[in-house]
This record gives sequence, C-alpha cells and structure tokens, in this order.
Amino acid sequence: MGSFSIWHWLIVLLIIVLVFGTKKLKNMGSDLGGAVKGFKDGMRDGSTPDTPTPPAGQVTNAPGTTEAGKTTIDVEARNKS
Repeated sequence: MGSFSIWHWLIVLLIIVLVFGTKKLKNMGSDLGGAVKGFKDGMRDGSTPDTPTPPAGQVTNAPGTTEAGKTTIDVEARNKS
C-alpha cells in the first residue's frame, strides 16, 4: 500500500480538472513554462557580459557618439519629456 495505483491518479486528475477547468489549467501551464523560460534566460544573461569586449588594441566609438566625438541627441526622447 506504499504507492497509489493508476486509478487513484486518474481520479485525482479528474477532480483537479473539474475544480479548475481545462482552460485555467492550460493557462497555468503556459504561465509556468514562461516563468521557467524567463528564469533560464535570466541565469544565462547574468553569467555573460552585456556587451562583448573588443580585442586588445582595437579602438571603438562609445555608444551615442559620432565619429567626430559629438554626442547624439534622440529627438523623440527629448520631446516626450
């Protein structure tokens, strides 16, 4: 009597479906899957740097600057203030 038979599990599953409904169970499953995927992406992003580091001796422009060294201004962001 240590484990349940297949009939016990089918009855439990039937009760769960009757209580929650199939649509709500489907939504809970997709939400759980999305949460797990987000967690895995977060763990992967946390272990690698956001921007790749250039090789030694290579000069690059900083983001938001032009070749002459002037800072660019986003007009849409300036108007939305």
